[in-house]
Amino acid sequence: MEQIEIFEIPSPCKGICQVNNRGYCKGCYRSREERFAWNTLTNEQKRKVVSLCQQRYKRYMQKKAKEQQDNPNSEGENFKFDI
Repeated sequence: MEQIEIFEIPSPCKGICQVNNRGYCKGCYRSREERFAWNTLTNEQKRKVVSLCQQRYKRYMQKKAKEQQDNPNSEGENFKFDI
């Protein structure tokens, strides 16, 4: 049985509209194809795209956290005090 959709799934666009080196939008993490086809996708396809965007964002945040762990002095270096 298919679930009945009452509301349209909104676009995840954040209005940043810049792409990273992998071709994903820095604001919503959609690919070019996903952004351009958004209005023609079914609700099921839109849910899948939103899920993929969430996974991409999570991977980005994990990579960023790992980089900060590997290089803890890159930020706040001016606030380091010698005792």
